[in-house]
Amino acid sequence: MAYKTFGLDERKANEPIVVFESGLGSGGGGYGSLFPFIQKKYSGIVYDRNGIGESEIDTSVKTDEEVIRRLHDLLTELKISLPYLLVGHSIGGPFVRLYASIYPNEVCGLFFIDPTDFMLTKEEDNKVKINTSSSTGYRELFAINLRNIINDSSTSIGFRNEAQRELNESSPEFFKKYKSLQPLKDIPVTVMISYNKHIEHYETEMNEKLKLGINLIPWWKEFDELRINHYAEMIKNNSNSQLILLPRYSHGIHQQDPKIVAEALSNTYERCLTSLKSK
Repeated sequence: MAYKTFGLDERKANEPIVVFESGLGSGGGGYGSLFPFIQKKYSGIVYDRNGIGESEIDTSVKTDEEVIRRLHDLLTELKISLPYLLVGHSIGGPFVRLYASIYPNEVCGLFFIDPTDFMLTKEEDNKVKINTSSSTGYRELFAINLRNIINDSSTSIGFRNEAQRELNESSPEFFKKYKSLQPLKDIPVTVMISYNKHIEHYETEMNEKLKLGINLIPWWKEFDELRINHYAEMIKNNSNSQLILLPRYSHGIHQQDPKIVAEALSNTYERCLTSLKSK
C-alpha cells in the first residue's frame, strides 16, 4: 500500500495524527492542495486504498469493513500511535464514520468534506422523486454511476474493482452494513457540506442520454436538505462540533478552496487537543 506521512518527527506523545481517507477512485494525492497549509502545523498520513493510485490491487478486499481494517493494519504496521483525527471526502466520509464505529477508542475526532449521504432512506428517496416529479432517485443514480465506472474499460482495473465493491455494498440495500453503527462517541466533529451547486454539463447530458427523468434543480435542492439534516442529526450530541454549509461550492471543496478547509481542519485539530487534555 502506498502512503505518505508528514510531521511525524515533530509529533509529541498523545497528540492527534490526521489520517486522510479519499473519495471513490481517488488516491491520497487528491489532498495535495491542502498540504502547503497544514504540513507544518501537525502530523498526518495519506494513503491509497488497494488498487488505487500506487497501491497494488488486493481482490480479497470486498467490503467497506475490510477497507477499514486494512487502514487499521497499515497504521499498526507503521507504528503510528493513537489518537487519530480522521478526514473523509465524499465516500471517504462513510468510511471514517465506519472506522469510528469499529475502533471507537482510537479516534479523537472526525472531519467530513462534502460526504456521501449514507443515511438516506428508501422512503426519503421515493418522497423526493414524488415531490420533484422525477423518475430516478439518488440511490438509483448512485448505482447507475457505479455501473458506468465498472463498464468503462478506459478506467483503471483498481477503480472498477472499487466501484464493484461499493455497488455490492449498496445493493439491494443502500449502505446496508451502516445500519448498525456503534453510537458516535462525544468527540469533536466537523462536517463541511457544499450545496446549491452548479448543475454540471455532464449531469444534464447523462440525464437526457439515459432518460433518467430528473428535474435537476429541485431534485438536488431536496437531497441537499436531507443530507444536511442527516449529518446535523448525527452530530447533535457531540460537543465542540460544527456543521459548515458552503453555498455554490463544488464537491471538491478542498481542491476549490484549500485554505478554508485547512483552517477548519486546524480548528478541529485544536478542539481535539483540548478534548484530550480534559480527559
